[in-house]
Amino acid sequence: MAKSVCIVGGGPSGLVAAKTLLHDASANSFKVTIFEAQSRIGGLWPTAKGDTGGLVHPLMVTNQSKHTVQFSDLAWHDTDPEFPRAWQVGQYLERYLAEYGGADVRLGHKVVKAELQDHGTWRVQTESSKGSETELFDYLLVATGFFGKPTWPEYVPREADVPIIHSSKYRDIKSLLGTSKRQGSKILIVGGQMSGIETAATIATHLSSAIHSPGDKIIEEPERYSIHHVIHRQSWVFPLFTSPKPAASAPPFLPCDLPSYNLSNRPHPLTNSQGHISVDSARVLNTIFQSVLGTDQSDFSAETKIDGDLVDEQPFVAMSSYYMDFVRSGLIKISTGKMSSIFGNVATLSPTNEQISDIAAVILATGFDPSPSLSFLPQSVLEAISHSPSHPNLPVALAFHGTHLPSLPTLGFVGLYRSPYWGVMEMQARFVAHLWMNPSLSTELQQALADDDSIARTLALRVDPRTSQFPMGDYTFLMQEFARALDISIAPTGDTPLLANGKAMDILTPARYAYPAAQSGKAQEEVAKNLRATHDTAIAGLSHARFVAGAVFRSLLGEWRLERDLTSRLPSHPSGRFVGTARFLLREGTLDGRPHSHGAKSELGLGLEYLYVEDGVFTARDTPGLSFRATRRYVWRYEEERDRLSVWFARTDDPARADYLFHEVEFLAPADEEAMAAADGTGAAADAKVISKEKKRGWLARASHLCVEDLYDVNYEFHFRAVNLREWKLAYSVRGPKKDYTINGVYRR
Repeated sequence: MAKSVCIVGGGPSGLVAAKTLLHDASANSFKVTIFEAQSRIGGLWPTAKGDTGGLVHPLMVTNQSKHTVQFSDLAWHDTDPEFPRAWQVGQYLERYLAEYGGADVRLGHKVVKAELQDHGTWRVQTESSKGSETELFDYLLVATGFFGKPTWPEYVPREADVPIIHSSKYRDIKSLLGTSKRQGSKILIVGGQMSGIETAATIATHLSSAIHSPGDKIIEEPERYSIHHVIHRQSWVFPLFTSPKPAASAPPFLPCDLPSYNLSNRPHPLTNSQGHISVDSARVLNTIFQSVLGTDQSDFSAETKIDGDLVDEQPFVAMSSYYMDFVRSGLIKISTGKMSSIFGNVATLSPTNEQISDIAAVILATGFDPSPSLSFLPQSVLEAISHSPSHPNLPVALAFHGTHLPSLPTLGFVGLYRSPYWGVMEMQARFVAHLWMNPSLSTELQQALADDDSIARTLALRVDPRTSQFPMGDYTFLMQEFARALDISIAPTGDTPLLANGKAMDILTPARYAYPAAQSGKAQEEVAKNLRATHDTAIAGLSHARFVAGAVFRSLLGEWRLERDLTSRLPSHPSGRFVGTARFLLREGTLDGRPHSHGAKSELGLGLEYLYVEDGVFTARDTPGLSFRATRRYVWRYEEERDRLSVWFARTDDPARADYLFHEVEFLAPADEEAMAAADGTGAAADAKVISKEKKRGWLARASHLCVEDLYDVNYEFHFRAVNLREWKLAYSVRGPKKDYTINGVYRR
């Protein structure tokens, strides 16, 4: 007879648990009921673009790619972006439930009490619009997630002269500033970890767009506002695309998690790199992060620099495409400390007693309290799992990586820890199902349980001053440990070897750990699609200049020093030199000038674009005394779906608007330095190391444009230092009935 299971929570954890119990366990082993308090499934993840009522904005971009934000046996659509929007994740979960149905899903039902009966069953009470109901279940599986409620510090009033909201409630700049009783100019963001950095970058993007977009302003005088970010300590801030070859002059780019989860970079068997971080481990990790980024972050600001004693401290990481360049530009200003009080529109920081005045609004990026997610459990169970509200990063102490407690065999957990990567959620669900389904455990599982020290380790980490940012364990290690316990072997990456820096790209994804038991033909097809998508993405990035256009676009933000030489072969046009600045001003995409083939109908919207503003002095070479100020404007756009960078002329009557297409930028495979060494007669590959810097080529790109009768041939060269542009060159050759000149410009930070 099938055993009844109550799953509390209809987010990713609850859905994968239901699927595992119904489709991967022995036939008819379990009857599953999911109780979800919201009116939709998905948990944090909204299922529609307009669903703005939850804790996650529907347009938020995931900070791990679809190769990690996936379950092994459901592939993303080929047309879905590498980093999906939150609403797309919600729709992925709806597809998952439709594909692997069978559970009784009860939306709008909040579990308010679960009582453990003497014989191990659970009496579960729910509340809904229909009233209160009580049912009995053989098993209880907690999949309520880590985000119980937003944390609101005691020193922050609920009502003040200025708007104060939690970061999870921020939606747009107009609604943030619209309720202020004071005319302050500083938007204060409190909290320096992942949500704080992400929120600061989002608000900076919205503010920059409000300043630099054409047409009516969405807020009055947007240019008078600045963003002040209060952080406790510095974090390494990674863009969404990084390189497996950061030292290359033309580094290839991949979604950040693909190089991060390359199993070839670590000795095997894997050991846990998270939890307690010793000084030696901290130095190694900080060195790796600096290598990936190509900087100690002093390039951007002294306040973001990580050196000295910080190198000995456990590292903290965050993900953001634009945060660091907004800091460099000055739109985001950083103060180190903790906010201790706010009175009127003045905040005080400790321990420095620095005061930040003239505040317009406050956003609290202070994290979440997971305790409300467990409020339905009886006190005796909370004590058994060592529940501690004062340790929000480690709220419970559970066996085998957060899955169960041996003394409560009918209680299981999936996804109750920080950063629940989807592969780990899937493994946890399999582990719990295996415990409940098999009275006689396999040798591998018995050994795993005997060796497990998860509970003692968790309790020790609660009082450890060197606890890591994500203390439960690192992703690749956890996947290895679950796979060992469940006797699941890892699948190969693909038919074509993936190489970078002479090393294999052995990329870990959930699909490489497909569950071998009871897989349908459709499930096997989905696993194969997932594996193929990751392999094809890696090949495209490593060999075909994919994602370079996006990396260039991201890194252009801010101001550049520009020096340009113009050589004219006609006496009617003077030769000379231009010296000045070029500013790339980020804003939301505009429709101006776009045909439908350039993103106008994109499901992702118009994305972002830059207003390019160039200003400086041109001095003629052959005409003494001829010198004048010169300025020009363009609009630069990046289309994510086409992975294409384009440059557009600005209108003469309204220079903030795009007029028509100038050219699209076509990226070429860079010159191979070893091949160049051979061509120069310098011999073997080892001799490539002595090639002069002048011969080391960056990413090359080209374009051609016919403007009436004038032909513009355009050549670019982009030099990166790891993930960031350090210098780039732009050369024009213009020929026509009345034009014959070349322009060579160099842009430097």
